[in-house]
Amino acid sequence: GSCWTTFIDDTPELFTVTKFRNRAAKLLTYLGDLIANGCQIQGQVTAPGHGLEEPTLPTLLDAQGSAVNVTTAPPPGWRDVLLKSGPAAFAQAVRQHKGVLIMDTTWRDAHQSLLATRLRTHDMERIAPITAHAMANAFALEMWGGATFDVAMRFLHEDPWDRLDRLRALVPNIPFQMLLRGANAVGYTSYPDNVVYEFCKQARKHGVDVFRVFDSLNYVENLKLGIDAVRQADGVIEATVCYTGDVSNPAKHPKYTLEYYLDLVDELVALDIHILGIKDMAGLLKPRAARLLIGAIRSRHPNLPIHVHTHDTAGAGVAAMIACAEAGADIIDLAIDSMSGVTSQPCMGAFVSALE
Repeated sequence: GSCWTTFIDDTPELFTVTKFRNRAAKLLTYLGDLIANGCQIQGQVTAPGHGLEEPTLPTLLDAQGSAVNVTTAPPPGWRDVLLKSGPAAFAQAVRQHKGVLIMDTTWRDAHQSLLATRLRTHDMERIAPITAHAMANAFALEMWGGATFDVAMRFLHEDPWDRLDRLRALVPNIPFQMLLRGANAVGYTSYPDNVVYEFCKQARKHGVDVFRVFDSLNYVENLKLGIDAVRQADGVIEATVCYTGDVSNPAKHPKYTLEYYLDLVDELVALDIHILGIKDMAGLLKPRAARLLIGAIRSRHPNLPIHVHTHDTAGAGVAAMIACAEAGADIIDLAIDSMSGVTSQPCMGAFVSALE
């Protein structure tokens, strides 16, 4: 069609627009946010949920059905093993453990996937004492890194380091795990090497124990920086392979074959990592593919701890994680029932019940 450069000048009605003030809706939105989240103006302090009815926390029962006093010191956990033995011995203790271990993602990836990472430190603090007792035998709690760092500052007006300190004090017995994007750390660009090294050092100092180091393109050079930074910080190195395609159907997915992943794992093992992570970000890992992949890695690296992560986007997460456990995985990621499913991790209750 025809076009002319003076169209905007010749069409003044383009700027005849109706202006909506919408004052009532804006006021209600502000008041609702203030009541639920407290004041978000930096420099002012208001407790979240002031004046709201606090939900009743469930009573934790032990194996005999007696109520557990969660105000007492929690029982020893895997973090005690780490502090006593160091990262390498900790990883081997995990490998020698009979049965599959669970990492609970509720405090990080679960709410990042379902609630745009909006779970507040205030919310986690209230359930931390119960968590320290109920999940005492868990491999770890994933609770930092990923989007939690920038969301805490940009949207929740919280200090992510303060969150780490406060939760560490309440949960001294369970390892804390974070997600580290290699040279991108917890940001969205490549940072200077010294920034990544210092960041890992400070994260370890403030209570992070296990660092899941990944690169979305499986770029080993990017992974190397994160691996070395974690090693220098004396953290547990979980070097991660990002999974895509379908290893059970190489004809349809000729690039991301079983051989591709095995070669990548070999490269990471050569870097003297402590744990291997398999990160299925899109929930593509089917049960048959899980048996093939985990079984092949276990056969090639019998002493290597394997930690599998998935999302339940396709609805096959529980079945896939059971297949991983049967094929030799040492740790799998799950989320508490009410925070599981869809784009979050598979349901912890469903997984445990399926294996009873």
